[in-house]
Amino acid sequence: MHYLDIELKGIDEKGNEKNYKLSDFKGENIILYFYPQDDTPVCTKQAHEFKEALKKLNEYAKVIGVSSNEIQDHQEFQQKNELNFPLLSDISDKLKNAILSHQNKIQNIQRSTFILDKEGNIIKYWEKVDVDDHINEILEYFKN
Repeated sequence: MHYLDIELKGIDEKGNEKNYKLSDFKGENIILYFYPQDDTPVCTKQAHEFKEALKKLNEYAKVIGVSSNEIQDHQEFQQKNELNFPLLSDISDKLKNAILSHQNKIQNIQRSTFILDKEGNIIKYWEKVDVDDHINEILEYFKN
């Protein structure tokens, strides 16, 4: 199955549960960032970086976070940190594995970011993201 067609449970920017497919976002660029675990120090810092830069990032693309956490964990994480973007729950690693099989060069999606164009093609990715300067890397990519 193509990664665009995999259906995952998620929560929208208001914390409401719904089902998502990346194909639902065709026509928009997407910043799809994978992180290991809700409510851990580095993952929380990463989420805050996206939250603080969301207005700038949304000029270029929609931000979507993905981890293997359950929906309830996502809702608590989003509420506690006032996150303003959707979080998807890839419990069985379907999306992660589909992207790995589609992008042969990628070794690890533990903490990675993918830019998808308006057709859903992966046009840029970062593996093993350093959360300290990652937002600037993404913005630089779009500015060039």
